[in-house]
Amino acid sequence: MSHPNQFDLLRQRRFLPFFLTQALGAFNDNVFTQALVIMIAYKIADVSSDPGAVNFYSNLAAGLFILPFFLLSANAGQWAEKYEKARSIRWIKLLEVAIMGLAALGFALASLPFLLLVLFLMGAQSTLFGPIKYSILPQALKSDEIVGGNALIEAGTFLTILLGTLLGGLLMAGFDNGPTIVSVVVIGIAVLGYLSARAIPPAPATSPDLPLEWNPFKVTGRTLGYLRGNRAVMHAVLGISWFWFFGSVFIAQLPNYTKLYLGGSEQLAPMVLTLFSLGIGIGSLLCERLSGRKVEIGLVPFGAFGLTLFGVDLYFARPELAPVQNLGFLAFLATDGAWRIVADLLLIGLFGGFYIVPLFALVQTRSDPHVLSRVIAANNILNAAFMVTAALMAILLFKAGFSIPQVLLVTAVLNAIVAIYIFTLVPEFLMRFLVWIIVNTLYRLRVEGLDKVPDEGPCIVVANHVSFVDALIIGGSVRRPIRFVMDHGIFRIPVLSFIFRTAKAIPIASAKVDPGLLEKAYEDVDKALADGEVVGIFPEGAITRSGEMLPFRPGIERILARRPVPVVPIALRGLWGSLFSRKDSALGRARLPRRFWSRIAMVVGDPVPPAEASAAALEARVRELRGDWA
Repeated sequence: MSHPNQFDLLRQRRFLPFFLTQALGAFNDNVFTQALVIMIAYKIADVSSDPGAVNFYSNLAAGLFILPFFLLSANAGQWAEKYEKARSIRWIKLLEVAIMGLAALGFALASLPFLLLVLFLMGAQSTLFGPIKYSILPQALKSDEIVGGNALIEAGTFLTILLGTLLGGLLMAGFDNGPTIVSVVVIGIAVLGYLSARAIPPAPATSPDLPLEWNPFKVTGRTLGYLRGNRAVMHAVLGISWFWFFGSVFIAQLPNYTKLYLGGSEQLAPMVLTLFSLGIGIGSLLCERLSGRKVEIGLVPFGAFGLTLFGVDLYFARPELAPVQNLGFLAFLATDGAWRIVADLLLIGLFGGFYIVPLFALVQTRSDPHVLSRVIAANNILNAAFMVTAALMAILLFKAGFSIPQVLLVTAVLNAIVAIYIFTLVPEFLMRFLVWIIVNTLYRLRVEGLDKVPDEGPCIVVANHVSFVDALIIGGSVRRPIRFVMDHGIFRIPVLSFIFRTAKAIPIASAKVDPGLLEKAYEDVDKALADGEVVGIFPEGAITRSGEMLPFRPGIERILARRPVPVVPIALRGLWGSLFSRKDSALGRARLPRRFWSRIAMVVGDPVPPAEASAAALEARVRELRGDWA
């Protein structure tokens, strides 16, 4: 393993300076934005005295910040591919320093149009940084660090958004010279961001010969086209954009929801936002542990389920207006149902973290590195479109007479519908969820040597066969999808059959039982390898009935004679005697467990060249890896 846990990355130069740069940027954006919102509502006399004008300029501010994501994301994706990323980040942070200087001038002049222009420029600066933000991580981190790195970035982003929002409001509303103080603070934060950016190690350009296009509409269409052709990445991007739809609806309604339905004072509103943001941070950080430090998209359905469950429960927890108003945080906690609402808000954020981190990691690991920045740019365009759509939906529902809890309920129900739709289009998400549930419920799994499976190109993995769920354990651990060759009887086991079919497993039978199926299996294996896929084989040909390994059959040699590819040996340890093994089973099937939640292990060996990969040699290697622990 590359590091003890994700927090160890915060001590390494290849991650910490970038983390600080990103966190300071998100912090500064929200200090300025919240200060501007407070200034509009309370400090500019011609505006603050007119509630209609306050609503207009507040929504205009939000729109101006999002607009550059539509106009410039595609161009930003091209620039991120063409130039060395660390240097680009330094130029972007210098631009932030200049923009914050303009912000100070706007505050000094108390000019709302000028400050709105500054907000647009901040949106443009964030747009330039967006594609680099996620595409630099795969260059800086190892494969088993991607999930942890993304978790830290997401947790840090949401927590600094919260802190920036709180600080911006406090500085502008709490001091008579608030605009001056905010000006000094935002310039200082921008300078700190530039200084941290100077320590980011070089990240070479992935497409230095890429010609730049300046027509934003033409390049936007082309950038969105990079999502086609990779089904899993495209739907992961749609899933990320849906998260921003869901989150923007909830976050936009929280201030008024707190005031009207929780009876909260100005003190309670920040605490409610804190619960939501803290939940996302905790959920993001838990992803690495729950996923076993690999990209585990099985957490995505788990996260989607939690978003809907606790979103719906939030409606039933407090559907009516609060009978008492102007409550502080402690006074609110003393009201009926308050702790249920606290739990719902925290858990909505928690499951949001489970949902979003694996999706970002999937996009980073399954996209072509030479176009990853442009894929991220396409994601940013769709994020902006979904957020605007979310705002329009909320406006229409309010005009139709819906209350805030009802709008939140509609959003939670829509989340379930969208999730079902996405998981229908990409069954791999649901399949990995079922694998994750089965493996983590029944076993305590330790994995060694996972990085020895090649990241790309065809290969075969071979393993000892101890139980009916061996394929699930291996397939749920290896980062790449595996096409398993398995006995046609196991292939048809109820429930597991869905998983095997979704994973495009290859059923096989002996020549005596079904010679046609046997030949078709060999053809399917060869085609899969020709397409650059990973094929999984249990060369023993049957599940052990004694706990001892059976001799490896020569079928592997026939496959390699036709298509020479590397072979990766894998040993499963500790499964004999656990649930789904054949120990003590008179029926020869899975038995009642004598060992539940068994401690098991999976050990991956070095790839064996095809010329050396005889059945006997592979059997010896797997026996060596397994040792005495059956």
